[in-house]
Amino acid sequence: MVIDTRTELTIQPGSVVSRTVVKNGGGTVTLFAFDQGQSLSEHTAPFDALFHCLEGGFTVTVGGTPHILTGGAMVLMPGGVPHAVNADRPSKCLLVMLRNAN
Repeated sequence: MVIDTRTELTIQPGSVVSRTVVKNGGGTVTLFAFDQGQSLSEHTAPFDALFHCLEGGFTVTVGGTPHILTGGAMVLMPGGVPHAVNADRPSKCLLVMLRNAN
């Protein structure tokens, strides 16, 4: 499978859109497109997740600490730690959820 993240999703005005591209027992890989100012409110997840900014820019807050990410940057969001995402401009990211194989 080959996925072109530049064209797989388009940024929609005033929205967050997503598409799960891989889902199996080891986790999921989901592509997101955020319009500027769109966000995911603070929440926790039971598993670690890797947030990879593909283009644009995000402020990703992990455990109360904000991280400014631009294209190519990534941050680990540990399981059980509150995190939130805000798109500082029209942006795309890849979220990799890592499930415990045990």
